[in-house]
Amino acid sequence: MARPAVRVAVVGAGPAGAFSAAQLRSWGVGEIDLFERLPTPWGLLRGGVAPDHQEIKRLEQTFDRQTLGRGCRLLANVEVGTDISHAELMEHYNAVVYATGAQTDKSLGIPGEDLPGSWAATEFVAWYNGHPDHREREFDLSGKRAVVIGNGNVAADVVRLLTRDLGELERTDVADHALDALRDSQIEEVVVLGRRGPAQAAFTSAELRELGNLDGVDIVVDPADVELDPVSREWLDEEGTFTARKNVELLREFAAREPTGAARRIVLRFLSSPVAIRGGDRVEAIDVRRNEIVRSGDGSLRARATDDPVETIECGLVLRSVGYRAVPLPDVPFDENYYVLPNDRGRVLAADGEPLPGVYAVGWIKRGPTGILGTNKRDAAETVARVVEDIEAGGLPDPPKGGDDLDALLAERKPDLVGVDGWRSINEQELEAGRSADRPRVKLASRDELLSATKPAQPA
Repeated sequence: MARPAVRVAVVGAGPAGAFSAAQLRSWGVGEIDLFERLPTPWGLLRGGVAPDHQEIKRLEQTFDRQTLGRGCRLLANVEVGTDISHAELMEHYNAVVYATGAQTDKSLGIPGEDLPGSWAATEFVAWYNGHPDHREREFDLSGKRAVVIGNGNVAADVVRLLTRDLGELERTDVADHALDALRDSQIEEVVVLGRRGPAQAAFTSAELRELGNLDGVDIVVDPADVELDPVSREWLDEEGTFTARKNVELLREFAAREPTGAARRIVLRFLSSPVAIRGGDRVEAIDVRRNEIVRSGDGSLRARATDDPVETIECGLVLRSVGYRAVPLPDVPFDENYYVLPNDRGRVLAADGEPLPGVYAVGWIKRGPTGILGTNKRDAAETVARVVEDIEAGGLPDPPKGGDDLDALLAERKPDLVGVDGWRSINEQELEAGRSADRPRVKLASRDELLSATKPAQPA
């Protein structure tokens, strides 16, 4: 039996939104519009995945084929909550799926965190990936030492970008403005601080292995740092994951290496928490306190500060990689404790705990900033199944206005809206520039450049 015709808005064209739109299309949902506040789709796949991981970025082609190539519309350069409200979306769609991710970083809450030269790693990532909101950032790479706080995959990405051979970076799609700055970089050492021990490091084993195999870069691990404390040893033996065991094995291998005297080096430190960032007009050093691993009352592990003397590490740049955090959406319920839309398997919940008809969440705005890119596919399947259940049960609201009304509204408010044809024009210009330079693509990194690329070239 054919499903009733419905219109669905997916807000956010990153991986979670793209997976959701593709699965909605596979379920036979009629009209699907992908809203995106940037002029370009694919979110963190374009603006978050490291330039030296091009194999992951090929997923863009899959997203394009499964969404835009199957009739989903792109409404980019449109910000929901600013250019169009949630209430207005509900006037034009049977269902709205929020896939807005987690746009800000968590704070360390330590003195000196806001000194010039102290940055969220997310800002650095967006800058070197050509995110238009971060095009004008200026990172001072003139010091010889940088400190990265956190030991997850985002931290690994920024460490590689700071230490990788320039010849290798020049063959990627790293933004040109970042490439120019990295050519002049004076950084010789990157110190990576992990709050917990080697057994609890958040790197995937593939990312950690890659750090230890960069050409022209030594990796330094103090052998004493990989001697597990009794609590960590018991945890690893009884509860530890395969990844945790592999990470410890890799770290022990790194600790046994003899330095080669390479021009650049990565120093991995564990059980180390920053307590203050020091400097006058800008970052000059960071104070670090030693931790120990203890069990909490619920049996989980946590890092507890010791009474050891505070150590001061001189540095000129601090990149804080301690996680992402979502922000509230206007007129949509938001959980201020967990920074997500309150939901039951994707159905957004009102203040009384009941599902809000026709409103759904997927990705980081649904579950928090956890998992890898592929996690969003499973997450989207769960949310889309709820949408389909509600369609078949006749539980979706019937919008009073149609698609033509929406198009007229957006034409008036957003004359610079970027549709599929505009994105195709941007994409082809970037790819053509990449072919000329023997690179995957050369990104347009400002809104003006991106929007200009959506217009036909004027005759000479």
